[in-house]
Amino acid sequence: MLSTILTKSFSKDTALLILRVITGTVLIHHGYEKLANIENFADAFVRPLHLPFPIFLSYIAAFSEIGGSWLLIIGLATRFGALAIVGTITVAIYHALVTSGFNIFLLELLLLYFASATSIALTGPGNFSLDEVIIRILKSEDEEEIISSQNSKEVEVKEETSKGGLFQFLQANILSDTSS
Repeated sequence: MLSTILTKSFSKDTALLILRVITGTVLIHHGYEKLANIENFADAFVRPLHLPFPIFLSYIAAFSEIGGSWLLIIGLATRFGALAIVGTITVAIYHALVTSGFNIFLLELLLLYFASATSIALTGPGNFSLDEVIIRILKSEDEEEIISSQNSKEVEVKEETSKGGLFQFLQANILSDTSS
């Protein structure tokens, strides 16, 4: 009983649910803050990296954080959302290293976001997600299709064997009658 409680997937799925929802909920405000003053974000974070199209990339960063966070929270296309977050946070980590060196106070939150999103991307959303619901629905439809095709094949086989049996019966009886 104790090993079931400690090691079965229920606890893993619950942990993934908590990790997804909290990571998405805490990270989403960063994206909304970027959108609130996109020019300021571009000046402070994108232009110092000398990246092209700073306003466009700022919008990409904001929408990947907002969209990725919502995908994590609801558990829909979870790995895609986590990878969007990983991409944005990777650039943020690079920015922190380039502008401030190895400053643990700047890096710790970024590294926690990175670790959370990477863990979700690698392990998947768990059973408590819309991804899992969709997969179960699609799997049940496939199983119903397989069962119905197997049943129709069984009916065809039974019809053929019954026809073959009747044909063989008639042939055996007719030939036996005409031969005598």
